Amino acid sequence: MSAASVVNAPILPGATLGVLGGGQLGRMFVHAAQSMGYFTAVLDADPTSPAGLVSHHHVRSGYEDPQGLAELARLSAAVTTEFENVPAAALQTLALTRPVAPAGEAVAIAQDRAAEKAHFLRCGVPCAPYAEITTPAELAAVSAHLLPGILKTSRMGYDGKGQARVRTAAELAAAWDDMGRVACVLEKMLPLAHECSVIVARARDGKIVNLPVQRNLHRDGILAVTEVYEGNVPATQAQQAVAAAQSVAQGLDYVGVLCVEFFVLEDGSLVVNEIAPRPHNSGHYSQNAMDVSQFELQVRCMTGLPLVQPRQHSAAVMLNLLGDLWFKDATTASTPAWDQVLALPGAHLHLYGKAEAKPARKMGHLNITAATPEQARAVALQAAAILGIAPF
Repeated sequence: MSAASVVNAPILPGATLGVLGGGQLGRMFVHAAQSMGYFTAVLDADPTSPAGLVSHHHVRSGYEDPQGLAELARLSAAVTTEFENVPAAALQTLALTRPVAPAGEAVAIAQDRAAEKAHFLRCGVPCAPYAEITTPAELAAVSAHLLPGILKTSRMGYDGKGQARVRTAAELAAAWDDMGRVACVLEKMLPLAHECSVIVARARDGKIVNLPVQRNLHRDGILAVTEVYEGNVPATQAQQAVAAAQSVAQGLDYVGVLCVEFFVLEDGSLVVNEIAPRPHNSGHYSQNAMDVSQFELQVRCMTGLPLVQPRQHSAAVMLNLLGDLWFKDATTASTPAWDQVLALPGAHLHLYGKAEAKPARKMGHLNITAATPEQARAVALQAAAILGIAPF
């Protein structure tokens, strides 16, 4: 890390904070930064990007454009990223002149499943048995013990993309062909009870805080529901998940907000699935159920402001709102019944400002907060029925 990447004194409100990426996570970061008194700058080539539309400055260029990066650095006192597939080299370039969190080196590990899994093993955090496949020889050498399994591209896969379930060696070979014989990782399929995640925030001085363990339900590879309240997972599992997430962050010398996703097996044990070097869909409930949201933590990490342990004040259920909800009755898009949803107690609607709804496209999320888990679940199920979301 360069000397320019070290914050010697906090960057206080009134400064401009930059973010690479103009999607919904960038938009929510911008809103959080602005509410704390910062100006914001977004780098994204899309003139209608959700974050760009609400930011003070919008640098309309690609992530590898030297002029765009120079302009973002000129505008910003510090820079972060809203998604893991921004080129790590762009973050490293910005770090020559500005504090950048997370660092490009950490993001590079999150971009490569093989490097990611090697990091988990170095940290002593268990992951599913796996094999790297980059050549026909490695394909032929795959142990039958790893089948059935899930073949995943090493790079650029998210929300179920770049993945295929395979039961036999023949299916594995066919799937690798279908993926263009790019570098892949084959993971052994394990007997899952459920999935959970932990979001940690780590400062430059090594202080680390965390949000509560989030219990997650995925459908078609995309997060559908997150439930967060005391007892959503057994206390021992929660402690193990938090400790593992902290170990992963410390092993990276990470600065920023990091989400660590876990599989909980039928025997109660945990294996880590993957990391996201940014705020995460499963942490959106923190906007309404915590006294410090994941996006405020992102601001605090990049500016060197103190980290405080967030406190949960309400039980919460988060429903992911995909573009399918706009098409539940017809092929023509129609606006969901937000008025009925917002008549429910504790309903908090967050839409991302995307111009067009499309199936499987993340259009927003709905946070339900209540005094008890039972109340939160009951209202969330009412909201799901109104919107046409399958019960959970």
